[in-house]
Amino acid sequence: MTSVKEFRIEAEATAEELGRGAFVFTDDYSVFDWGKMPDQIPQKGASLCAMGAFNFELLESEGIPTHYRGVVENGDVVDLADASHPPWEMAIDLTQVPDLPHEGRAYDYDRYHDAAGENYLIPLEIVFRNRVPVGSSLRSRTDPGDHGLDYDSWPEEAVDLDDPIVEFSTKYEESDRYLAREEADAIAGKAAIDDLESLARDVNRIVTEQADDAGLVHEDGKIECLYYRGEIRVGDVVGTFDENRFSYEGTQLSKEVLRQYHKRTQPEWVQAVDAAKARAKREDVADWKALCDESPEPLEASVLETASDLYRAGANAYTGREFFDAPPLSSAIGAVRRL
Repeated sequence: MTSVKEFRIEAEATAEELGRGAFVFTDDYSVFDWGKMPDQIPQKGASLCAMGAFNFELLESEGIPTHYRGVVENGDVVDLADASHPPWEMAIDLTQVPDLPHEGRAYDYDRYHDAAGENYLIPLEIVFRNRVPVGSSLRSRTDPGDHGLDYDSWPEEAVDLDDPIVEFSTKYEESDRYLAREEADAIAGKAAIDDLESLARDVNRIVTEQADDAGLVHEDGKIECLYYRGEIRVGDVVGTFDENRFSYEGTQLSKEVLRQYHKRTQPEWVQAVDAAKARAKREDVADWKALCDESPEPLEASVLETASDLYRAGANAYTGREFFDAPPLSSAIGAVRRL
């Protein structure tokens, strides 16, 4: 289903009922929408599974419905607290994901929803931002005044937001794009856009409070949701270092570390990716990757070890539990600063 976790189906979803299945997390990673990169980060999958399970249980305790059922250990579905070792597998409810027909970059969402009925994965990502860092795409797409900010132009430093910004982007298009609210509402189908925004704000608040308790800054993130018989439930995985951006004492604690490292060390590949995406847009081609004439190179073992320490130490710090034999977070962050 994704480039970094596998998907197992136990019972198919139907128009009337949810199915059952599981995410199996791997140590693969992806940056710049490339898909699976040429190497792996040890124990990254278990780190994300533990954080995701922790957050789902946190959301459920706050009354927010999700598709989470527990973590899988020796074939049994258990609460995270009852797992004897860091989990790799997460049990979930399944919803329908119809095909999204398209011609070039024109996608037919009407046909998606005709097939979806009352039980479907909402084909949107709902993005929330608590901070606008330098380099954020928001700066190139909008002006500060669009968000009620008292700046004539974006300042040359990160902007912390008193009121989080919520945006909507496509999920299943080959090159995802941010949407005006009216288009997002149409793409959401029966799910109300106001309800999606409200749910995203609640999730953001809960994750932000948990991060703050751990001494972390929660900068931004996203949720994906399913619609089932009139109820919106949080799906996919929530509040991990791949879905969200966190920082610790000014240093990134997220997949952004790997993005920036590739920008510094493999600029030709990053530029080729940007050029392929731009060409695909000009030529109305969905598969931009086929137009890219460069491929990423493997990372050095020391970089993979630093990334592994970051994921494992960060998961321990965020959850307040010693799931992993990892260095203190301050040591892991120090190694990131030396990359």
